[in-house]
Amino acid sequence: MKIENQGLIISTLKLSGVKQMSLDLHFLEKTISKDEILFTLRFYHWEGNWVSLGYHQKVIPPHWKKLLENGFIKIVRRPSGGGAVLHSGGITYALTFKKSAYKSFSYELVNNWLIESFNKLGLSLERGHLRKSIIKENCFGTSYVSDLVDQHGFKRIGSAQFRKKGAFLQHGEIQLNPPRELWIKLFGEEPPKQVNLSLTNEEIIKYLTNEFLNTKSNLKIENINLKKNDIKDLI
Repeated sequence: MKIENQGLIISTLKLSGVKQMSLDLHFLEKTISKDEILFTLRFYHWEGNWVSLGYHQKVIPPHWKKLLENGFIKIVRRPSGGGAVLHSGGITYALTFKKSAYKSFSYELVNNWLIESFNKLGLSLERGHLRKSIIKENCFGTSYVSDLVDQHGFKRIGSAQFRKKGAFLQHGEIQLNPPRELWIKLFGEEPPKQVNLSLTNEEIIKYLTNEFLNTKSNLKIENINLKKNDIKDLI
């Protein structure tokens, strides 16, 4: 019997960083264990100001610890690589997919989707230029070829991956309205400028999802409407 390839679109939730990372790993495991699931995609928000550390980022600057102690930020470690990301005022996406489908879900094709979608919304993006460098404290202080930069030179979307048992988890942060004072306290530099697309975050998420699905018309798509009360049974 032929197994039908399936994609899961997960509803948007606002949760703590710890719960969001656990939920991402839950859907990665589901992608690994269920033969019929080719990919899962979800967008989400964070409760409060969170800094996620890349998997290989070993050192936490002392002043970050002070900001943590004083309640300015909370910190969680991502399973994906790269540098630290401040999650506040933006949108996070998490995409899981099987290794066998890498040609359909690679950095290049995901970036094509984001570039084309945001171009239609009025935000011009292009790929970064660096291919390899040391991990910096601030993920958005460096633009790799897997990242997207706006017309003013600001890195607008940063992405990183984690691979396990023949499947990938790809994280991406879309910086739309980062808090300037907190960004400077963390990284000692100016943040990307605010983007005004005359849309709510929910409208942007809906648009990005629809554009993504336009390229996956040959797949069976299931919408998973998660509620906060469902999370405790999953993670």
